[in-house]
Amino acid sequence: MTTTMVNRAPQETRGNWKTYAALAAFMVISAFPVYWMFVIATSTDEKVMGFPPTVIPGDQLLVNLGEVFGMQDVYFTASLINSVIVAGVVTASTLFFCSLAGFAFAKLRFRYRNALMVVVILTLTVPNQLGVVALYILMARLDWNGSLLAVIAPGLVTAFGVFYMRQFIGHAIPDELIEAARIDGALTLRIYWTVVLPAIRPALAVLGLLTFVATWNDFQWPLITLGGTDFPTSMVALSDLASGNYVIYRRVLAGAFVATVPLVILLLIGGRQIVRGIMEGALK
Repeated sequence: MTTTMVNRAPQETRGNWKTYAALAAFMVISAFPVYWMFVIATSTDEKVMGFPPTVIPGDQLLVNLGEVFGMQDVYFTASLINSVIVAGVVTASTLFFCSLAGFAFAKLRFRYRNALMVVVILTLTVPNQLGVVALYILMARLDWNGSLLAVIAPGLVTAFGVFYMRQFIGHAIPDELIEAARIDGALTLRIYWTVVLPAIRPALAVLGLLTFVATWNDFQWPLITLGGTDFPTSMVALSDLASGNYVIYRRVLAGAFVATVPLVILLLIGGRQIVRGIMEGALK
């Protein structure tokens, strides 16, 4: 028996190296565009337009960043601040309202609960582009176009977030725990705050990351509502950097590098909770 186990270990090791090699190759392919962005952001115009293209980072990052932040026709600093405000408010609102609605759909009993959940799920099948005109008209009647309110309001709560939290809460928290809290005299909101929220932190981390990244990278709706203003979001500002008869690519990629930094920081801070939430969601 011992001999069989010893012989099996080398076979498993030989089989695993192919998996590791494939994962390493996929990682290199996925990371290369980010590395290439950094190379262009640190290079001069001569190196950017030269052939063969350079793959070694230069020493012009601070110079290129200084030009990006110093441009008078593109207020990149203000656009970054706007993106932080929009993504932060939308993420916080989504986590609160979606977790609260998910708790209600998963653990509370009320009339037409299943029918309302079906409506929520059906909205996921409708492309966002179909509602752009109606949403723009609504924002115009509210006199919000041209302000951050027009960008923030449509994302305060999402159907995907409600469905995701409903599924996670329904499987992660047993009904007996809710009933025990009620017997102890806890009201519904207290149960949500003290029992449900601590138990769904991994799911909140996953939903928060997805929401923040999607909001940060959103281009279409901020372009429609803020495209004509001097202070758009960072994605719209990047498109302004890339417009015109002569595009200075080192500036565009330097701006893209700065716009990527908050997402990397968010992933580094909450990476462990995010992985835990994905694994728990898969197991459940």
